[in-house]
Amino acid sequence: MMELQNPQRQLPKISENAWISETAVIVGNVTIEDDVFVAHNAVIRADERDSSIIIGKGSNVQDNVVIHALSGSAVSIGSATSLAHGCIVHGPCLIGEGCFVGFSAVVFDCNIGNDVVILHNSTVRGVTIPFNKVVLDGNIITEQEDVGNLVDITQDLVEFKFSVIKANMELADGYRELAR
Repeated sequence: MMELQNPQRQLPKISENAWISETAVIVGNVTIEDDVFVAHNAVIRADERDSSIIIGKGSNVQDNVVIHALSGSAVSIGSATSLAHGCIVHGPCLIGEGCFVGFSAVVFDCNIGNDVVILHNSTVRGVTIPFNKVVLDGNIITEQEDVGNLVDITQDLVEFKFSVIKANMELADGYRELAR
């Protein structure tokens, strides 16, 4: 892992119980809590002035995810949340617990409630999404009135979210075992 200081001389704070790929880049005022899995080539940057990123317990940041906080902003990712391959989460942004952000989705300047699923290739910007909602594949949600058209989460998506968490926890355990 490349762990770098930001220009304000802040270093990441990473739990000893997290698993971070050797090819991940983590810069600045970043806090990574227990049981977080950060996969290969993820970039997590809180390098602009007065920016911060917190990744909650049991979350996973998959391959090629980019998390960045603008100057004066924060990114907060709740526990047991999955950020899937190649998505971008840009601060200011609050993502609740038990969420899923799909492949190549973009989430910027928004508040996402608990148990929200944002499916693949979607864009969510400048809105608040309440808990238990789904942004369908490829949707663009940039106006608050668009949020009223979102569907409620289904049982199959609840099960899918849990399966992603479980798979990534098993990967972290497997990589830890390899390192022994």
